[in-house]
Amino acid sequence: MSQNPITILAIESSCDETAASVIVDGKILSNYIANQSVHEKYGGVVPELASRAHMENIVPVVEASLKTAFPNLTHTQRLNQLDAIAFTQAPGLIGSLLVGAQFAKSLSLSLGKPLISVHHMQAHVLANLIDERKPSFPFLCLTVSGGHTQIVRCNSPAELIILGETIDDAAGEAFDKISKILGLPYPGGPVLDKLAKLGNPKAFEFAKPQVPDLNYSFSGLKTSVLYFLQKQEPGFIEAHLNDLCASVQYTIVEILMRKFKKAIQQTGIREICIAGGVSANSGLRAGVLELGQKTHSQVYLPSFEYCTDNAAMIAITAHYKYLAGAFDDLSVSSTARSNW
Repeated sequence: MSQNPITILAIESSCDETAASVIVDGKILSNYIANQSVHEKYGGVVPELASRAHMENIVPVVEASLKTAFPNLTHTQRLNQLDAIAFTQAPGLIGSLLVGAQFAKSLSLSLGKPLISVHHMQAHVLANLIDERKPSFPFLCLTVSGGHTQIVRCNSPAELIILGETIDDAAGEAFDKISKILGLPYPGGPVLDKLAKLGNPKAFEFAKPQVPDLNYSFSGLKTSVLYFLQKQEPGFIEAHLNDLCASVQYTIVEILMRKFKKAIQQTGIREICIAGGVSANSGLRAGVLELGQKTHSQVYLPSFEYCTDNAAMIAITAHYKYLAGAFDDLSVSSTARSNW
């Protein structure tokens, strides 16, 4: 291992956030994110618009991240500090991924520095290693985002094993689609979470799909909510919005916790954490804390800034890959879908 500090610039561009982070010896010095408001009027991310916004944002975002990390250095001196360039390789929107990948490759080539590709979902899990208080290996991580829902066993930074995952919709997708059904503005998940705090979580009962092993299913829940609302009188949603939000959130968290508890019992692992954009949800955070008490497990909750898509999680993953000598050449390609 090198005696000199290991400094890595990491880039994240898998969906609609352009992000850059600088990490030195495992410590995050900057984590800069540019969000894209252009999608709000469409009620979801428009891939073509996302790609264009990444192209506009990536240079100023990287510049801001480097400047925050090394405020007293010149631009050239900041670049000379870098030992490697990391980027999100998969999964995600292919156009968005390509912007970050091509920028990282160009910088790697021009500086003569190693290139490190990172799997977005593995990075979400390893985001739990950023904060001072972090889980010990092995640990279990429930990763919940708009596109994925997984229970992962993490034996080491390089050995992550999926124990269970959704067979259809992700939990985050269920939050978003049900929010849209309820007429909430995009993005609906945070709005639903806020309103849920004002309602009765047991006011309405919705379907909790049962699937084998440690896998999940959320499409049945979405259908259950839709059919329930179709049977109601006009004005029902407005009159019971808080209770509906609370009941939906309670149901999703209950589904998630049942299988996570089963994973804890099957593996005997008592170090548990959560990750992904939905890990910022107050109901989920409360649910995993309660599960920790019931199973006598140590619970680790990532800081809010490391829950949603960010480059710090790419940076911490790249740090461990650098230590392992896991570098890539310029032929590495971005892919919208990717297995571990």
